[in-house]
Parts: sequence; structure tokens; C-alpha cells
Amino acid sequence: MSLLDVESLDARYGLLRAVRDVSFSCDEGDILALVGANGAGKTTLLRSIAGVHAPHAGRIVFDGAEISALRPARRVRLGIAMVPEGRRLFGSMTVEDNLRVASMHARPGPWTIDSVVDAFPQLKPKLKSLAGQLSGGQQQGTAIARALMTNPRLLLLDEISLGLSPIAVDQVYASLQRLVAMRTTIVLVEQDLGRALRFSSRVICMLEGGIPLRGKSHEISREAIMDAYFGLDRGEPGARH
Repeated sequence: MSLLDVESLDARYGLLRAVRDVSFSCDEGDILALVGANGAGKTTLLRSIAGVHAPHAGRIVFDGAEISALRPARRVRLGIAMVPEGRRLFGSMTVEDNLRVASMHARPGPWTIDSVVDAFPQLKPKLKSLAGQLSGGQQQGTAIARALMTNPRLLLLDEISLGLSPIAVDQVYASLQRLVAMRTTIVLVEQDLGRALRFSSRVICMLEGGIPLRGKSHEISREAIMDAYFGLDRGEPGARH
């Protein structure tokens, strides 16, 4: 049985359909990359799974139970955590306090302050520092570590490399390898196509709220993905939706 099933999902902002009849599944341990141009619907899709944005139609099923109507806090307790674009840390609180706040809603599991600091060693000397005074890479590490403190089974990552230096991005992705080894299921939005393909096991390309292309990351060419980005009718026919 799949860990996550998204079935015919439709999400809107007023009359604007941001996500159009989207369906896909994730098994335990999958790493799914969502790629596509700005405005393609990727963030809205993540927000709908996390419960931040209420879908207009369709179903979201997690571990066999429909969660479409559940509030975000309830989804966190079931094992879904999201790292939003922009991190949204409590800037006037220390890194340690940001982590402790998240632990108040935690499921039982292996992630504690000690274990997340092991995974993100750049945070160890910064635990008593204010989150708002950290570098971009340190803030992103804190945001992911905060999500891990809830001990998620499904981690949603939105634009984790946006605005970071190449060195900081490398550090963040190196830390994520610990999650891969633990078979954490990850759905991420990533603008760096090469990195998305290297890190993920499967990729979905979104265009105008729909899915023109999907498949295993090692089987889809960059050319096919770029065609799907721009709505061109070329690429591997077997990988298309």
C-alpha cells in the first residue's frame, strides 16, 4: 500500500485553478521531485498535502486513511511535516527554542535535538543563537531540523535551495542523505533541475497545474523535461501522463 495517494486533486485561488486533476502516489522511502516553471502549481500542491490549502476537489490519502479534511496540526501528528519556502522561522527565538517548539507536536521517533544536530552539524555551535541572525544556509538547516523534530514519515520540502550559495546548498543536501538512509519519504520542489534529478528517485513535471510528464529520474532526459516545462509535445512518450 502506498504511503501517500493524491487522487484527482483540484486546488484553486478563487477562480484560478492552481492544481488541475493531479493524481500520483508515493511509497515508503520514495523521493519525489516536483519540477516546473514558476506558477506551475508545485507549492500549492505541497500546501494542499500539508493541509495549509484546502482542495476544491479530489482526495488525499495518507497511510490508507483519507486526510483531505484534516487540519494541518492533525496531519503533523500523523507524520506529515512541511518546510515552506522562505523557512518561516521564529527569528527572535534561538535555534534550540525553534526546535523545542516543534517537538511539542512530535510523534514518537528517532529525531531529537541531538540527532538533528548530528544530521546538521552546522547548527551545533548556533543552538543558542537567534534564528534571525543565522546565514541563509544555517536558517534552511534549522527549518528542516525543526520539521524533523516532529518525526515525520513524509517530509515536504519547498524550494530548499532558493537564495542559498552553492556551498550552503551542498551542505543542506549532504545532510538530507541521512534522511535517505532512514527511508524517509520526501516530496520536494527544486528549481535546480540537475540536483533534483540526482537526488530523487522519481520526478513529476508540472505545467499550468497539471502533469504533462512523470517517470523515474534516471530514465527521463533533461530535454524531455524542458519540453514539458514549456508545453512542447516532444519527449519520451512512455513517461508522459
